[in-house]
Amino acid sequence: MVIKVFLASSSGSTAIKKKQQDVVGFLEALKIDYAPLDIASNEDNRMWMRENVPGEKKPTNGIPLPPQIFNEEMYCGDYDTFFEAKEDNTVYEFLGLTPPPGSKEAQQAEKAQKLHNGSGTEEDLDDDTTKKDLVEAEQNGDAHTEEDSGEKAETDAQEENAEEKEPAEEDEESRKVAEEEEQEEGEEDRVEDNHLVSEAEDDLVSEEEEELRELEEEEEQASEED
Repeated sequence: MVIKVFLASSSGSTAIKKKQQDVVGFLEALKIDYAPLDIASNEDNRMWMRENVPGEKKPTNGIPLPPQIFNEEMYCGDYDTFFEAKEDNTVYEFLGLTPPPGSKEAQQAEKAQKLHNGSGTEEDLDDDTTKKDLVEAEQNGDAHTEEDSGEKAETDAQEENAEEKEPAEEDEESRKVAEEEEQEEGEEDRVEDNHLVSEAEDDLVSEEEEELRELEEEEEQASEED
């Protein structure tokens, strides 16, 4: 099977030239054999291309623009569909070719076939085992996280209890200090009251002595007059 790429070698459109170079360069990079067919210098190529492009793929004016791609007589598509296939890694499918072993497209096709048949290889089983191990590891990690969270919560509770206990001890000490201060103040008041009482008693004694002395003097004066 031969891939045919219809090109316009003397096109004045920069966009068309770029699209043609993109298609040809990609086919050469994949080492896909193709036949470039120039529609600018060959009227037969131009007519064949126009006749074989499906009607729904033609623009409104009915004249398809290059590049147009065919696999022998089978129409593959224009640049836009080629670009989409390139982005999806389905160029071989787009061209109607079997992808070479080891290519991305071949691997994708193999995986799709396995999914369709519901079977898997040892590699797939290894992948499933790895996923299972990861899930178990995550679950264990979650369990450790919960344990760590519980220990942290217990530690925080102990710290809070310790903080609550410290103010209580401080309050007890403050209360004791206040009681001692009150006792000291009470003793000072009692000493001061005793001192005042003593002074008052001394004053009373002094007054009594003064009165006795005055009485004695009056008695002496009365005796002298007699």
